[in-house]
Amino acid sequence: MRKPRTTPPRVAEPRPVARREAAEAEGNVRAVDRALALLLAFEDDDASLPLVELARRTGLHLTTALRLLATLEGQGFVQRLPSGGYALGAQLLVLGERFRRGLRLEDQVMPALDRLCADSRESAAFFVREGEARRCLFRRDSPQPVRTVARVGEVSPLHIGAHGRALVALETVPRPRLPIVSRGERLAEVAAIAAPVLDARGAVAGSIGITMPLYRFDAAAEALCLPLVLREAIALTRALGGDPAPIAALGERTPG
Repeated sequence: MRKPRTTPPRVAEPRPVARREAAEAEGNVRAVDRALALLLAFEDDDASLPLVELARRTGLHLTTALRLLATLEGQGFVQRLPSGGYALGAQLLVLGERFRRGLRLEDQVMPALDRLCADSRESAAFFVREGEARRCLFRRDSPQPVRTVARVGEVSPLHIGAHGRALVALETVPRPRLPIVSRGERLAEVAAIAAPVLDARGAVAGSIGITMPLYRFDAAAEALCLPLVLREAIALTRALGGDPAPIAALGERTPG
């Protein structure tokens, strides 16, 4: 008896509408990426850029760059100058101010202190400057039974200790190596490591660092904690919209 002939099931092909929608979505994402690339092509010293230079920096065809710039101009993100070049538009400043007003310092600082405390197993804190003094604004205590003790809100002299000197490090001539280390400087049995943090205006927003009992601050602890503090100062500066280059330029060089 002959077996009935079977045919493999047909795989449904995407409908033309679905294919068209997928292609449009991919095209829209590509257009957004290219528009952002045009905005990011402007560097610190670029008051304006000609179309040819913008196309060169982004790798876009002239007509593509021109079309995207027209869209950005219509939304206020760039402005076309009488000379024919392009400059960044005022809408970016509006967004920057909205970002700054919506930024809660605690939301950015506390995760950084949590990382420092977890990675070093020492106490971590963030200080701000108040005239010729400094105040502890946020803190995470070490999980170890023997640890340094400080209170949030505590005020200390500005120019003494790692945190105090970190807050004025960028005003000092010559500028010191970062992070700053102090051993028994403010309190006889306490060691500290701190580095400044910058905000979106380039001003010092505060200092972040680690404190520990001086007897525990040996060469191994120093080698561990220096890069941790520098890492978080740079990361927190970025999170606050600042440029970490001045901090990184003064940073301790780590092996490798």
